[in-house]
Amino acid sequence: MKSTGMEWTDPTAGPMDLPDLPSPEFPDTSPAIRPRSFDEYIGQEAVLSGLKISIEAALLREECLDHILLHGPPGLGKTTLAGLIAGAMGVPFLTTSGPVLEKGGDLVGILSRLSPKTVLFIDEIHRLPRPVEEILYGAMEDFAIDVIFDRGPSARTFRHVLPPFTLVGATTRAGLLSAPLRDRFGIFQDLDFYRPDELVKILIRSAGVLGFSVPEEAAMEIGCRSRGTPRIANRLLRRVRDYAQVKSNGTVTRSLVLEALKVEGIDDLGLNRVDRKVLHTIGTVYNGGPVGVEALAATLQIEVDTIIDVVEPYLLKEGLIARTPAGRRLTEYGQKRISGSGLFLDSPES
Repeated sequence: MKSTGMEWTDPTAGPMDLPDLPSPEFPDTSPAIRPRSFDEYIGQEAVLSGLKISIEAALLREECLDHILLHGPPGLGKTTLAGLIAGAMGVPFLTTSGPVLEKGGDLVGILSRLSPKTVLFIDEIHRLPRPVEEILYGAMEDFAIDVIFDRGPSARTFRHVLPPFTLVGATTRAGLLSAPLRDRFGIFQDLDFYRPDELVKILIRSAGVLGFSVPEEAAMEIGCRSRGTPRIANRLLRRVRDYAQVKSNGTVTRSLVLEALKVEGIDDLGLNRVDRKVLHTIGTVYNGGPVGVEALAATLQIEVDTIIDVVEPYLLKEGLIARTPAGRRLTEYGQKRISGSGLFLDSPES
């Protein structure tokens, strides 16, 4: 049987075994450093404020929460938020992703086994195949799916009524969602990049969970180089912990952080080796641009989606590149980063 990439909150249950009663606790599917309640969640104040109001209203009415679409770059906490929503509602939490739902039957099997008020989280929902997406229309709007038996003159349909549930969709590219699917979400929340001071709080908390301490000035050095993304900040924190364990008996200082990040190839702006190769290629191979993203990906031997979803958002945010009708080009600031001004931590090819 093909796996559909599902995860239930009960680690002892099978992939299709739903708990009989909603668990009042936060679903235990996340790594330890993830926040386990809204009180522990740092940043995204506007998003949290809106979600808390919707959750409280749904609880007061004893109704299912409206469907939610979370949009934002990778690593900002969309999966974590979905888990927190289920925890706050006190309902089961099921996760899957768009790419693994290849056929309509995959989704029908999931929907037909949902218990009431379950939070179903679909990551990368923009990558759902069209036949699968069309099944969601009726499921989201009417809490029902129409199953067709046989073909031709003998074809007949059966409507299977679903218990009310909440679909939480996460996407990094909301523009790729079809209008019929997008319009069926009642709550839209856009997640933005984090400020360095917010990342410092996250890093200090994460360090405590991992069993070591990091001074605020050292955490700030990591935060300023984390591209506004908690996932990257926590990844760099782990690498700093490894470096400190080997080089300084576990003691973390600001100077040690700078050494560790240099080993990781992270420069003063948070650019990694791939980022610098992208800038260097646009600047040297294509004379500063403009260049189409497909041509850029082919030159660098990198997937187009990697450039669009991972590399490009931060380069655009920092004003290093610009999008034009003809393609991507370096800005004046981007030209300075490759002009031998000493801003690079190392050469683009290293």
